[in-house]
Amino acid sequence: MKLLAGLRDIDRLLTKQAASRIPPGVGKVLSAVEEAAESTKLWCGAAAAMACLGGWRGRRTAVTGMAALVVAQLVSNGLCKQVADRPRPPKEWFPHDEVDDRPDSFPSGHTAAAVAFTAAVAPAWPAVGAACSLPAGLVALERVQSGAHYPSDVAAGAVIGLASAWLTRSVPRLVLRHWP
Repeated sequence: MKLLAGLRDIDRLLTKQAASRIPPGVGKVLSAVEEAAESTKLWCGAAAAMACLGGWRGRRTAVTGMAALVVAQLVSNGLCKQVADRPRPPKEWFPHDEVDDRPDSFPSGHTAAAVAFTAAVAPAWPAVGAACSLPAGLVALERVQSGAHYPSDVAAGAVIGLASAWLTRSVPRLVLRHWP
């Protein structure tokens, strides 16, 4: 119990620091990236660009990235948010008006989608994975800075994203290997 209380205290401290120490100009950039990622627009755009410009490799990588994103969304938003009921960080911790537009629960679905897409495309096309990693990281940071999530919500979303990418890349190979 003391460990859990200590983790909760660290979570709150990090959230308050992110809310008060990120300069307003950086906050605007984070908000713009988050808006681009809203409803997975950013990742769908990246997949479309890969599919159109990358030939067979781009199409295969785009499908893998989108499949991982869908799995992450189903797990984070379809399952976890229905089971977990965690209150959001208090509005009074945040000196900006974005706190009114906050999701209801744990984990961060934005982070799960961003990490899933990025982690799924990176092994197949490292340059694109590297390019996607910056906006994915900014989305994760924005979710804390904006008051939408605690850092542990974002960390849980990242774990879901990594697991979704791993499953999406591994399951087809396992199925084909054991197919009669």
